[in-house]
Amino acid sequence: MDKVRCFGSGDALYAAYHDEEWARPVDDTADEAGLLERLCLEGAQAGLSWITILRKREGYREAFHGFDPEKIAAMGPDDVERLLGNPGIVRNRQKIEATIGNARALLAMHEQGERLADVIAAHTPEPRDHAPLTFADVPAQTPESVALSKELKKRGFRFVGPTTLYATLQAIGAVDDHIHGCWLAKDRVAQAAP
Repeated sequence: MDKVRCFGSGDALYAAYHDEEWARPVDDTADEAGLLERLCLEGAQAGLSWITILRKREGYREAFHGFDPEKIAAMGPDDVERLLGNPGIVRNRQKIEATIGNARALLAMHEQGERLADVIAAHTPEPRDHAPLTFADVPAQTPESVALSKELKKRGFRFVGPTTLYATLQAIGAVDDHIHGCWLAKDRVAQAAP
């Protein structure tokens, strides 16, 4: 019997993402490459379906040096032109330039003694005491994601609107929006008092 999922059933890649990664903390925050990857991929997803980006994820990792911020920040106009011809990623100039700019913004934060993980943690909503009943109960953005968007834009990040950042918070496990009935939500579902 197949597991009941919030999303991803019917596609092995999507199901694995749901089961093994979505709403789970990012492990490699020491150099923040994992956070940069999630942030940039969520930005690349803007206007597209997540499965499109998920299918191109390895292409992104190859094109952007495993999301090593220093290597990405060193990329220039010739790299942008080359990447515009790369079918392994979404070939959108603004999104490519945003990934490079976001790596530079991250390094500038590090030079100021700041970490992306800390800024995100300071703008994470309180955990839910119960699983949402449907995706209609999941917000597209929250006051925290609005504030986080403003903070990151001030630091030079792009493609970091409040909805994109709420999706990032979901992707990195800062919020857990597995829906009631999902096999990953079953242990934490509590009925709300009437």
